[in-house]
Amino acid sequence: MSRKSGTVRRIGPHRFTQKQGQYLAFIHVYAHMFRRAPAEADMQRHFGVTPPSVHQMVVGLERDGLISRQPGVARSINILIPSEDLPILDWLQINPSKPL
Repeated sequence: MSRKSGTVRRIGPHRFTQKQGQYLAFIHVYAHMFRRAPAEADMQRHFGVTPPSVHQMVVGLERDGLISRQPGVARSINILIPSEDLPILDWLQINPSKPL
């Protein structure tokens, strides 16, 4: 399966592109740090993209069954896949083969 946003990654029973994985990882880290889901504006600032691009990604993640949202409720994103299936955010620059 090929998508414009990158190669498809298969971890466990879940399929998502590299870009989708980065959004999922950001949502997870943000929610863990601030105890609430990020707003689309937070994702826009982090990834340096336009509001329509972020919204399209969020809608796509929901359509693919990777997240759920409550209509009309701000910051209501819930990730539906286990955190161990998420990639490490690129900006953390962690090399798993290199000791900490």
